[in-house]
Amino acid sequence: MRKLLFAMIALLAVVGLSAQDFTIVNGAEPASLDPHAVEGVPEHRIYMALFEGLTVSDPRTNRAIPGIAESWSFSKDYKTITFKLRKGAVWSDGVEITADTVVKSWLRKMDPKNAFQYADLPAMYIAGAMDYLEGKAGPESVKIRAVDKYTFEVQLVGPCPFFADMTTHYAFAIVPIHAIEKYGQDWVKPGKIVSNGPFVLSEWKPQEKIVVVKNNKYWDAKNVALKKVTFIANDDINVGYNLYKTGAADWTETVPLELMDEVKLRKDFHVAPEYGTYYYIFNVTRKPLDDARVRKALAMAINKNDLVNKVTRGGQIPANGFVPPSAGYTPAKGYGYDPETARKLLAEAGYPDGKGFPTLQILYNTSASHKRIAEFIQAQWKDNLGINVGLLNQEWGTYLDTRSQSHNFDMARAGWIGDYLDPSTFLDMWVTGGTQNDGLYSNPKYDEFMAKSRVTSGSERYQIMMDAEKVLIDQDMAVLPIYYYVTQNLIDLNKWDGWYPNPLNTHPWKFVRPKK
Repeated sequence: MRKLLFAMIALLAVVGLSAQDFTIVNGAEPASLDPHAVEGVPEHRIYMALFEGLTVSDPRTNRAIPGIAESWSFSKDYKTITFKLRKGAVWSDGVEITADTVVKSWLRKMDPKNAFQYADLPAMYIAGAMDYLEGKAGPESVKIRAVDKYTFEVQLVGPCPFFADMTTHYAFAIVPIHAIEKYGQDWVKPGKIVSNGPFVLSEWKPQEKIVVVKNNKYWDAKNVALKKVTFIANDDINVGYNLYKTGAADWTETVPLELMDEVKLRKDFHVAPEYGTYYYIFNVTRKPLDDARVRKALAMAINKNDLVNKVTRGGQIPANGFVPPSAGYTPAKGYGYDPETARKLLAEAGYPDGKGFPTLQILYNTSASHKRIAEFIQAQWKDNLGINVGLLNQEWGTYLDTRSQSHNFDMARAGWIGDYLDPSTFLDMWVTGGTQNDGLYSNPKYDEFMAKSRVTSGSERYQIMMDAEKVLIDQDMAVLPIYYYVTQNLIDLNKWDGWYPNPLNTHPWKFVRPKK
């Protein structure tokens, strides 16, 4: 793999890149191209090229702007939203997209037989959908309907003025039901895949690259400037940085930690606040991590200031709460660095000076940065608590299966970038049985707060969510926040237009174009 990528660097440096071709170092090989089956950032970027939902993320603000839906409106109580689909929007094979397509797509996502990750995101907010997802009722219980060929209506569980913003996410993807019925799981393979985004799949070489080219049947094709986008599958940060430096890639968002001082001097390095959190998941079903005192001790034994100042060194902000601060929302207080209290809590839990504490493992996906962070935390726990932990590295696909499917881990690194700009995108994860609840946390009080937040609005809703986070973090320390993200993008904005720093680091490809 490494030899192949260095060969690619040499080749592209020689032949150069077309002004209308764009190449990104996209991280790991995508787990799937089926929008309903994915859950990661690398997949999201490819999704935005191949598919388009009812709405698209504004490249500056991340708020919803028209996609397949040309407009939408809420009822006065914000409990019903009606989307007007644009006439003439078609799949890449020419089949028209209608309101019935949206209904069938969303029902596929939430069908309990499919067990898709993220299925609970729409189900939590659509009236009747959780009963369907949990197998308690049929699809007729889901309050979505095609009013007519181009009108799609959604009834919500409560007032949800941010629902349109949610639909920019692939959990609300529209998929080609006719192609899925014809090809089954093979529908995403080259030669069979049908999409509706600004680009179509041209080439897929697993573990190497995915290439997409302009979709001339896209409804807004006249405003799509790029002719080709190449997604390089690479999770070696140093290789990715070299690809960018030699001109073989136009964008990378990961920087080698050991080169951070050098990279910070570059004019094409862009750092901005990001609505996201880097954290560790505790598998709270495993001893001794089933004891909140142990989890709190582990949290208080990490000097997060040293971590961000001496290890990551990219402007990250130490985090004790899980939800990043925002207007109207104050995160939970959490637990800062206090090794003395940490040792007392560990002793109370039955492990004085770490004696008798089992050797646990930290699971992380392949990345030099994740490894350096894990080694720092490993050393902190050894020095401050007298305990030993091992490190377990897995490639992206295996790591996701271990973390999300089998839950066969003690602690796992994770990062969460908001799916939309609201605290619920962080807090909905941890409800009992949630598809993103990889640590298997469960607290009825927390569930009660979150359920209440979905039928409440305004400042009262924010207060309820803040109370929920206090249960999650201050009371239970169910997850271990480490730092709030900042974006670290390398892209030459003297060369490219339509790409802007934004809170979710989401950059729809239809807007990216060469600078005039």
